[in-house]
Amino acid sequence: MGFFDKIKAGLKKTRDSITGQINSMLHAFTKIDEDLFEELEELLVMADVGMNTATEICDTLRARVKERGITDPNEIMTLLQEVVTEMVSGDNELHLDTQPSVILVIGVNGVGKTTTIGKLASRLKKEGKSVILGAADTFRAAAIEQLEVWAERADVPIIKHAEGADPAA
Repeated sequence: MGFFDKIKAGLKKTRDSITGQINSMLHAFTKIDEDLFEELEELLVMADVGMNTATEICDTLRARVKERGITDPNEIMTLLQEVVTEMVSGDNELHLDTQPSVILVIGVNGVGKTTTIGKLASRLKKEGKSVILGAADTFRAAAIEQLEVWAERADVPIIKHAEGADPAA
């Protein structure tokens, strides 16, 4: 299993939750109208897709529904999957063309961000890159300690502050 395949597997819980919420919402509608798109856009924003991306997704869906003459709300999910797949398809390589490069790792709790950071740090170090980890999740109990363990395993330095401190400090 490749590196990005592992990340995809770790995000399965989040994906399943979002998919379930969208399916439930779509089943509540009997026709495709502006209310459906507004509700979908709201769900996407609450799922941390971001306002611009949620708007782009809904605008594309509106256009495709019109182009294809779709009237059944249950067909929206297939279209949604098509649109999102097109948006995220492409290059899966990590491009670190700038010096220094910064990799920001974000996601919901429990999906393996810290583990991924540790493995990524180790991999980049083995490739001869200079790696420094920055602990910014200082409000979660043991977050710094967990990242310290991964920094030690990868033999890379870590920048940290005390637990509960302002992450920007």
